[in-house]
Amino acid sequence: MKKIKHLFSYLLIGSIALSGCTTYDAYTGEKKTGNAVKYGAIGAAICAIIGATKSAKHARNAALGCGVIGAGIGAYMDAQEKKLRKSLENTGVRVSREGDQIRLVMPGNITFATDKSELQESFEPVLNSVVTVLREYDKTIVEVHGFTDSTGSNSYNMTLSEGRARRVADYLETGNIIGQRLVVVGKGPTNPIATNSTSEGRSLNRRVEIRLRAIEKG
Repeated sequence: MKKIKHLFSYLLIGSIALSGCTTYDAYTGEKKTGNAVKYGAIGAAICAIIGATKSAKHARNAALGCGVIGAGIGAYMDAQEKKLRKSLENTGVRVSREGDQIRLVMPGNITFATDKSELQESFEPVLNSVVTVLREYDKTIVEVHGFTDSTGSNSYNMTLSEGRARRVADYLETGNIIGQRLVVVGKGPTNPIATNSTSEGRSLNRRVEIRLRAIEKG
């Protein structure tokens, strides 16, 4: 019974921490809304529960600290997503939010010619827009995933997809995105987003995806 009482006390601490640290967005100065509040609540609640096994002082510090971290990541990704949507509007790039990650889907018609791994010249302004945002939000890991359709051998497609992902990553590096932030993955024909039975579907499957996630403090 005593532990249960302590647990409710720590949850209350987490709630108080949340109300105190989610009033303003640490990155924009604006009031925090949406995902920032959600992740802050999750962070504060989870850490308060963990703190129930520790002393009252340690539990309080855990709840306060984790609440700030959770809200900070949510706010950071919210602001970055907003900038990317604005920068990539009408470019053909699809911006989607998946929890605390952002995914940029770049279809084959704007990235690479069929069966090639050289960037199309018309794709460079799109990547420049991405670079501009990534420079500002420099606490983000950048995963570049290359995909192909199912035409040809699996080994060939894996090599081609990795080459395409590498070309995109190299271009980002020329824009002063440091290599330590970049992860290159060749996925070949895996994870199709459309059927490979039609030319339209294969065109959609030939794509590059950039997946962004915040660097969390250890």
